[in-house]
Amino acid sequence: MAGSYEIIDPTIRPFQPFNALDDAKTLRAAMKGLGTNEEKIIKILTKRTSKQRAEIAITFNREFNRVLQEDLRSELGGKFETVILALMDDPAEYLAKELHSAMDKIGTNEDMLTEILCTRGDDEIRKISDAYTKIYEKSLTSELSSEVSGDYKRLLTLLLTTSRSTDNFDATQIATKLYSAGEGRLGTDEEAFVFALAHHSFPQLKLVFKEYEKLAGKTFEQAVRAEMSGDLKEAILTIARRVESLPRYFAELLHEAMTGLDTSDRTLIRLIVTRAEIDLGAVKKEYQALYHKTVESDVKGETGGDYEAVLLSILEGNYIIEKYKISGAEY
Repeated sequence: MAGSYEIIDPTIRPFQPFNALDDAKTLRAAMKGLGTNEEKIIKILTKRTSKQRAEIAITFNREFNRVLQEDLRSELGGKFETVILALMDDPAEYLAKELHSAMDKIGTNEDMLTEILCTRGDDEIRKISDAYTKIYEKSLTSELSSEVSGDYKRLLTLLLTTSRSTDNFDATQIATKLYSAGEGRLGTDEEAFVFALAHHSFPQLKLVFKEYEKLAGKTFEQAVRAEMSGDLKEAILTIARRVESLPRYFAELLHEAMTGLDTSDRTLIRLIVTRAEIDLGAVKKEYQALYHKTVESDVKGETGGDYEAVLLSILEGNYIIEKYKISGAEY
């Protein structure tokens, strides 16, 4: 998934020098006795990668015969606890749990299903699907089948069960087929769109969209908005937005989560936690370019206390801290 096409700009990188035992001892001291030192917990867990946090948890269990996640759960509370426990999850397992929550109650959260499944590449989807089976002893595909329907169901099922092609292809030919399936006829052949959007790689789709614009005189997104409706429309638009710029897509989603009367804390947490080791740095830049203010300023306006502090620490990342550490300064 990396390659030249993807933007790799994390805020959290492998922390060096890393000592799992020292970190485990610091966390134990932060939770031992009366009161909890939330600042120390934030300083450790938001400045280590997921793999390093997993190593800390193993060391914590070995040294103190205690489960780190259970201690954190008993010591913390509210949205602060939610962020910290999200950080402690394996990334694929965390997203599997989010997908389960989207289908677990009366009514299905299609927006969450679309956001997670329509933006991930084959390898990420495979890991999430495997994690889902491991946790819930059911296949993600079968669970989805009972929750969604129609062409939207067909698209998500294809994303879960097929791999995107990297073979040679003709972008003009694919664009022509899509035009003929939509604007070039009465009614819309949704199946043609589903097949193309699920089977071609993201770089290939980027070329297809360019050819489509030349052919139709409008962008692919404009065409989809005019030709489709409902969950399928949102899913195809999500793939199109992801193809054009993944960091911009997540920047827009972050803004939506913090706009309006109520903050969508679940979305805010999920986006910041899951993008931290991938492209959160790029997302921050896109956010500032789009809205002429920083993500951090909006987070400060929408959150508070330890919840605010932990999100800001993830957004800051550990690059600056590592530079200070190299120069001998304290952090």
